Amino acid sequence: MEEMVMESLLFGEEAARNIAARELSNLTNKQRHKLAERGVIPPLISMLHSQDNETIEAALFALLSLAFGNERNKFNIAKSGAIQPLLNLLQCQNEPLAELAIAALLILSSCQANKLTIAACGAIQILVESLNSNHTNQAKIDIVVTLHNLSTCPHIIPPIPLLHLIIVSDKSSELVEKAMALLEKIVSSSDTALRESTAGSDATGSGGALQALVEAVEEGSPQCQEHAVGILLVICRSCRERYRGMILMEGAMAGLLQLSVDGTRRAKEMAKALIMLLRDGSSRVLRNNQRNNEMLERFMGLIDREERGGTELRMVEEMIAQLRTW
Repeated sequence: MEEMVMESLLFGEEAARNIAARELSNLTNKQRHKLAERGVIPPLISMLHSQDNETIEAALFALLSLAFGNERNKFNIAKSGAIQPLLNLLQCQNEPLAELAIAALLILSSCQANKLTIAACGAIQILVESLNSNHTNQAKIDIVVTLHNLSTCPHIIPPIPLLHLIIVSDKSSELVEKAMALLEKIVSSSDTALRESTAGSDATGSGGALQALVEAVEEGSPQCQEHAVGILLVICRSCRERYRGMILMEGAMAGLLQLSVDGTRRAKEMAKALIMLLRDGSSRVLRNNQRNNEMLERFMGLIDREERGGTELRMVEEMIAQLRTW
């Protein structure tokens, strides 16, 4: 079987190459490794340039099977010129092929040695544009994870406009969780990205962003909540006087208090830090509700003393219930 696959891919007609590419996916890992060493990767990449969708599909499945779990094959596939035709497929009208190409880029981007090669082909812009296309939710998740893989190389990632995706998507979805993780990484390491994320703070732009982040703190998965509060903390620390009141006006306090009780360990720490930053501005924003201000000050006293017993937890729950009625 190995010899048939090898001969057909190297010398066969298109129909024979299609059959061989599909057969390759059914071989054992050891057999696929041997075929890759013998040179089947270049002919498979050449099939990506075909005008026949079945040929492209067969090549994609074969390349995916070669790349999965094999760092050397991932590197050799990228080195042999696969990135550009894969990016071209992202922009084709055939959705199944586009999604297979996205999956291939996801796997190839997990290889550290491929990241600069992928970025040099203009992948980031194409991937970002694809987020606004009519891809399935899984394909969008794969795009965000690919961008996250690329972001581990500090020489690559420019600001990536993820806020619109977060604003219009279900905050409890896996897509928003992945996008939030990437956004936190970017704004934490790039002042330019932070400025773009908070641009238009006196108009509707940043307001929509802050609202989406506050909603994610309340509605997201535990990991999404952790990333959302991390982003809010970075924003508030970047210009406390500017953003403190805006975050409070979005109704953040109830979600932050809840997160300080039952979030992940990291989320609890960041929620506490953000509450401390918001504390001084709370009296101005909430000046018309003296009782809530008094309750907030009592809670801040508990935080200052780092107390959190049964009575204190009941107080927090009472405060959360009160804050949600504002």
